[in-house]
Amino acid sequence: RQGSELAGWAKGRWTYEGIDLNHNFADLNTALWDAEDNDLVPHQFPNHYIPIPEYYTFANATVAPETRAVIAWMQRYPFVLSANLHGGELVVTYPFDMTRTYWKAQELTPTPDDGVFRWLATVYATANLAMASGERRRCHYDDFTRFGNIINGANWHTVAGSMNDFSYLHTNCFEITVELSCDKFPHASELPEEWENNRESLLLFMEQVGHGVAAGWHRGGDTEQGIPNAIISVDGINHDVRT
Repeated sequence: RQGSELAGWAKGRWTYEGIDLNHNFADLNTALWDAEDNDLVPHQFPNHYIPIPEYYTFANATVAPETRAVIAWMQRYPFVLSANLHGGELVVTYPFDMTRTYWKAQELTPTPDDGVFRWLATVYATANLAMASGERRRCHYDDFTRFGNIINGANWHTVAGSMNDFSYLHTNCFEITVELSCDKFPHASELPEEWENNRESLLLFMEQVGHGVAAGWHRGGDTEQGIPNAIISVDGINHDVRT
């Protein structure tokens, strides 16, 4: 009801329990990078489907019920493409969201699938009317137009326990974050314009689900039956996927 004019950046960020859902997923990055530094990947430590740490599953862990519900949903359905929608900026970010150097607030930290993520982010950004507008101005201080309105999440600001990183490391899902409007709380009269700005981007993004090796069937040579949980490795990409 206050509108953006009277709401700061943190307004509406936390749940009733005081949990920031944007930072509430299990940090799987640290375990993976520690294992990589010790040459344990992928023979002794997986480069995908990384298990959730035991401490995160305890009943007294600071995990919101909403987060637990989303994780259960992700584990039940084999999603391969996703986007989460934020407000307050005009930019599309892609994993990793957490810097590999733990003390750095900003650091380019690409995934092994950086080319795919940059493509997905670009598809959304170039079709977004507000981002692609010739009259595009900065929302705040950052000039994202210099980068095509996309940026590696960790190179903007580090976020430990993001849904994007968790999706990539714990499931087959490639997920990006869309900061879809300078205005975090647009008035009702402005919603039709916000919808028009994002409609084509959303449709084009969803169409990308049919691209790449994710589409197809993996069958046994003798039986021609589908093989569940087969691990697919691609040369030069240190991140496998499963059927």
